[in-house]
Amino acid sequence: MADSTSHDSVMNRWLLKRLHNKIGAPNVRVAVGDGAPFPADARDAVATVRIDGWRTLASLALNPEIGFGEGYRDGRIEVEGDLQQLLDAVLEAMPERTEESWHARLFSRWLDWLQANTPRGSARNIHHHYDLGSDFYKLWLDSKLVYTCAYFPEPGATLEQAQAAKMDYVCRKIRLQAGERVVEAGCGWGALALHMAGHYGARVRAFNISHEQILVARDRAKREGLEKLVEFVEDDYRNITGQYDAFVSVGMLEHLGFENYETLGDVIHRTIGDSGRGLLHFIGRNQPHAFSPWIRKRIFPGAFAPSLAQSLAVLEPWNFSVLDVENLRLHYARTLEVWLERFERAWDSVVRMFGAEFARAWRLYLAGSIAAFRAGNLQLFQIVFAGAQSRQIPWTRADIYSAEPDAERKLWMRAIS
Repeated sequence: MADSTSHDSVMNRWLLKRLHNKIGAPNVRVAVGDGAPFPADARDAVATVRIDGWRTLASLALNPEIGFGEGYRDGRIEVEGDLQQLLDAVLEAMPERTEESWHARLFSRWLDWLQANTPRGSARNIHHHYDLGSDFYKLWLDSKLVYTCAYFPEPGATLEQAQAAKMDYVCRKIRLQAGERVVEAGCGWGALALHMAGHYGARVRAFNISHEQILVARDRAKREGLEKLVEFVEDDYRNITGQYDAFVSVGMLEHLGFENYETLGDVIHRTIGDSGRGLLHFIGRNQPHAFSPWIRKRIFPGAFAPSLAQSLAVLEPWNFSVLDVENLRLHYARTLEVWLERFERAWDSVVRMFGAEFARAWRLYLAGSIAAFRAGNLQLFQIVFAGAQSRQIPWTRADIYSAEPDAERKLWMRAIS
């Protein structure tokens, strides 16, 4: 009769094989404790995942994403080799449309209920992520704290240059003119609103439910002498009032939940009517799919990345015309690469602030996001739209790609300089 050690070894090998196949048999090895890795003949594997024991292994086999995320965060799973190469290899090998287990479906539905984006739920979800403190984000974001995909006009651009280019790109896409009124839904630490006012002479009302971010944004507006042009409002997007020439939302659609898209569309229509125009910038997918349950649990509660078709539920009921759609997926991969590099340099500071488990979770979130954008599991869409009576519809796209200010903007910039 085989002893218990032999039985455990056989069971471990069976689970390791099952796990390896379940994630698409990537060029990586998995092992339990000090045991021999599987597959044994994978000499050129990019990394080895070493699991502390059979309980962690069983959780991985049941739900690889949650099991790996929790195990890596807690230190029960270690990666021998490069974490980024490991995640890239797994996402390249593992089909995005893999059928979810009953356990994964049940957990996802539980998160849907727990993190519903009601007015109160949205405030709770945003507080969990964005009110960690500006000092944390200053460690690894750019100097203006722009926490959305940058735009790299050329591969060698710095993060600061790329974020400034992104904000200018947004302004050019909506053909922003001096004196126009703009409403921004979800303004972060205020960089885009201040850019629209400071570089284009727009009058901006920016809404956000993160108390920490609003305080920083108001302080920046005062220090930059723009408080008469920019108003930062601590309130939910559902409560936006007033009439505007343009509507802008950068990085907020992912936080609404599909069930609230019709509400957002109503807000847009009542603020810009049939003559205004706008831009939506958001993380999306090629096909409808649930957002990562582990990221929703540990990093971004309430998150949902829509397909392009799903996102149009915001615009179609109000007869908005889609003028331009662009996918900046590779730009977001590059943005995340720089963020992760800076995060790693600030590792000791992050651990002192929040502890090792938090630091490992955020490292995995950033590295996993890089892998998802590289593999095409995630996209970054920008949609430019306008009402049927808008007079700002361009003849060509030529001015979008020109960094040269137009005459009216030159006069404005000279006046404030």
